[in-house]
Amino acid sequence: MEQEKTFYTLIVFSENFAGLLNQVTAVFTRRQVNIESLNVSASSIKGVHKYTITCWSTEEQIQLITKQIEKRIDVLQAHYFTDDEIFIQEVALYKLSTPAVLENPAVSSAVRHHGAQIVEVNPTYTVVSKKGLTDDIMSLYYALNDYNCVLQYVRSGRIAITKSCTEYLDAFLEERRRIHEEQQKQK
Repeated sequence: MEQEKTFYTLIVFSENFAGLLNQVTAVFTRRQVNIESLNVSASSIKGVHKYTITCWSTEEQIQLITKQIEKRIDVLQAHYFTDDEIFIQEVALYKLSTPAVLENPAVSSAVRHHGAQIVEVNPTYTVVSKKGLTDDIMSLYYALNDYNCVLQYVRSGRIAITKSCTEYLDAFLEERRRIHEEQQKQK
């Protein structure tokens, strides 16, 4: 009997070295777990990057994946979370036909109703931006698509921060700094 899968967000902190992304994704490939979204960006700590990866997995699988990723030399830390343990956001851009937007006031109404923003208007196209949860972003997409005005659509990967008052990486780096200072004193 196959275990029930849960949607997990894995947050990985690493130093910024070429080839690490390939090593991280290879762990998922070996476990035959599909990555749903992947976002890599600089973190608030100089020289440290943050990978936010989402996937459907069993808890046993995500634990193994997390441990294997943490074993990589350039990885500082990796943790997995369920949606109730983190704050999440995505961003989407919708490129709409300006003539279709002008001809049908319901399009502008749908944009306002979904809390989106019009960020560019020219005679050919109108660009709308929406931030929020995946379901909210997709809801606007479906509403706009019903009006046959969507020329292009793109959605970012998930970005996330923990709800915990403790930043795991800060504690890790502080401990690492303390150990390094003790080693220097012993020399």
